[in-house]
Amino acid sequence: MRKIVKNPYANVIAFDDAPFPRDYKGDVKIAGAVFAGLRFDGLLIDKVRKDGANSAKKIVELVKSSKFNEHIQLVMLQGISLAGFNVVDTHFIFKELRRPVLVVARKKPEPEKMKRALLDNLPGGERKWKLVERLGQMEPCLNCYIQRIGLSMDEAERIVKCTAVYGSIPEPLRVAHLIAGALGTGVSSGRV
Repeated sequence: MRKIVKNPYANVIAFDDAPFPRDYKGDVKIAGAVFAGLRFDGLLIDKVRKDGANSAKKIVELVKSSKFNEHIQLVMLQGISLAGFNVVDTHFIFKELRRPVLVVARKKPEPEKMKRALLDNLPGGERKWKLVERLGQMEPCLNCYIQRIGLSMDEAERIVKCTAVYGSIPEPLRVAHLIAGALGTGVSSGRV
């Protein structure tokens, strides 16, 4: 029988991006799934520039202008970037929304590969790499990897334990992924 663990952050918004073809240029849709506990409570949709620099600003604008703003206690992200290499300034989100940020990944990332891709191939790559470095290395957490701002490791583990009910990824991120997939291709598919 599964042990009940109290989630210190019951009201969460989780963001993921829609899939897009490799050679695509332009804006990519993002989905923000709002959860109260394990109940899907709402949805926010916008778009960010592929390989751009506007993801954190868009997330802050979306949350602040939504009817959910007062209730959201935590922002979750599926990885540190959206729409390719539109690296999310997690410290900006934390400062502007005054809420913790939890970045979750199924697999341990390869920071050297990401660094090379950013520095060798993208305008603004050095600034983006500094955002990645500032957040720090991913830490193992149960069956996934995390980065965090405004949370202790104990709090982060409790959040993952309470919300990852159908696998290793928290349910809000799983749902955001399914919705974003349908926005991009017309049908949801694939693993988070």
